[in-house]
Amino acid sequence: MEDKMIDVRSVSFAYRKKPPLFESLEWNLEPGTIYGLLGRNGAGKTTLLKLLTGMLFRRTGSVAIDGIDPERRLPELQQEMLFVSEELPVPPMSITAYRDLYAPLYPRFDDAGFTRYLEGFETDPAESMKKMSFGQRKKALLAFGLATGTKLLILDEPTNGLDIPSKGQFRRVLAGAADDTRVIIVSTHQVRDLEQLIDPITILEAGRIIFQHSVDEITSRLRVHVGPDRPENAVYAEQAMGGFASLVPNTDASTSRIDLELLFNAATIETERLSELFAKEAS
Repeated sequence: MEDKMIDVRSVSFAYRKKPPLFESLEWNLEPGTIYGLLGRNGAGKTTLLKLLTGMLFRRTGSVAIDGIDPERRLPELQQEMLFVSEELPVPPMSITAYRDLYAPLYPRFDDAGFTRYLEGFETDPAESMKKMSFGQRKKALLAFGLATGTKLLILDEPTNGLDIPSKGQFRRVLAGAADDTRVIIVSTHQVRDLEQLIDPITILEAGRIIFQHSVDEITSRLRVHVGPDRPENAVYAEQAMGGFASLVPNTDASTSRIDLELLFNAATIETERLSELFAKEAS
């Protein structure tokens, strides 16, 4: 497999009778990582993911997954990617029947893993998916998606509808599902749910990728400062209990966790300033 499993070049896209959403978009993804695709509602996250899987057709540019254009819908590629959508369309059948129908489409489907995931989510495989709550359907489809073993697994807003214990279980299962052969993309606007798991971080704003860096790159350049006053060198700051939570340059090579919500706000509000900091450090 090539280092760049997913290669997006100069992609432009617009919905009918709408202004362009993407123009000359570039995005490269390597296997062995869980990419976090962050963005506000309406930023274009779901559209981008549908372009990756051939569910939407670009106007210009190219998309290749393992060297194959997803718009061709070739079976050898279709069996290697799965998009677990936020929209959750489900047929009127039990989870077991759903597995029996769709699992044969994926050559590396892990039936034992599927059973473990359902048990972890406390989901009854005999229950009709149509009769489930939104959260239960979400857990059933996440269990199926994680069990497929596809090289590309896309999870769109996976923690929406999950209760707190289920979110914890999902994080544990997802961490175990990652390996050197897969690209996993998690698209979300609920950054706190997954901040210990996703790396690198990609931020999409108004159809543009405005930020993409690994967690190591981020923590080597920035650190979080919490105090009563806003530091003079703050790249971004917002009011917090007892003062300010700020992102400041990491000038002493200290190690710290990054606050993804703070980083996301900084990237969308202080886009140029943050870009300049990373460009300066890289040069």
